[in-house]
Amino acid sequence: MRIRWSGVRSRRSVLPAATVAALAAVIVVLPSTANARPAAAVAPAPAAAPAPAWAPRETAGVHPGVTTVTQGGGSCTSNFVFRGGDGTLFLGQAAHCAGTGQVTETDGCTSSTMPLGTPVTVRGERGFTTTGRMVYSSWITMQQRAEADRVACGYNDFALVQLPADAAPVTNPTVPFFGGPTGVNTTGLPEGAQTFTYGNSPTRGGAAALSPKAGISAGDMASGWSHQVYTVSPGVPGDSGSAFLDASGRALGLLSTLNLAPLPVSNGVTDLAKALAYANLHGGLGPIGLVDGTAPFTPTPPGIPLQDVAPPAGPPVGAGS
Repeated sequence: MRIRWSGVRSRRSVLPAATVAALAAVIVVLPSTANARPAAAVAPAPAAAPAPAWAPRETAGVHPGVTTVTQGGGSCTSNFVFRGGDGTLFLGQAAHCAGTGQVTETDGCTSSTMPLGTPVTVRGERGFTTTGRMVYSSWITMQQRAEADRVACGYNDFALVQLPADAAPVTNPTVPFFGGPTGVNTTGLPEGAQTFTYGNSPTRGGAAALSPKAGISAGDMASGWSHQVYTVSPGVPGDSGSAFLDASGRALGLLSTLNLAPLPVSNGVTDLAKALAYANLHGGLGPIGLVDGTAPFTPTPPGIPLQDVAPPAGPPVGAGS
């Protein structure tokens, strides 16, 4: 997870436990007013291909939220399953998961990264492990194009890992606990709106019940490229890239940064609609589309205490705020 000052990015590098504890103690200020967000371009749907026979949700080895370990990069949480026009399956992760620089490097147009083709180990459930390849990175694409949009450079943080053939029979596209996704959110997340996420950081010691969380939006920023979110506990190193859903179960985005300013201990979420549209326009992979979950979305997953997925009333306000 990368650290962003004035929106420090939460990227691949693992922070010391003392640092994480210190971040949790930071007093959080009130959210800023949400910026107006222009309508996002809708990513084109993939061309027709034989529909795969998804593995049952209960026994799938690969699904949103499994761990990805990028060679030369770091350990992250996958977000959603994507499908190409020829039926190829991909897992989404954050582009910074392949980053090779400092945790404070957040500009995708200048930050160092592993190349396309880099092996990515997918550590799935029930003992399933396989190796995919990073075939798209917004950072690499923006650098190759000499991207001039500084907002995109700062907030487009998305990559695709192509899954090998042996992963297809054990893959299910459903987000654990919550179900969905139910399409892509293209309207943003206004201040006060709810969001739901599933992280898989190893710092939680494998406690699955700590992975699903609810949150509340502090508003959109960067022309809609980023959503500022507070959750019951913030995303931590290892959660990078994890999926965020809106209150309708639509795919909102992926965890990009742990912010220290201007909204301390909030998370920056890269907008999926914009990131996927950019990938389809410039990625060279042909049309790539989000795969909907096989189970309906619910904001109250069975077996999870309601207080664990209740969104916070807002960012905590300290005595000095």
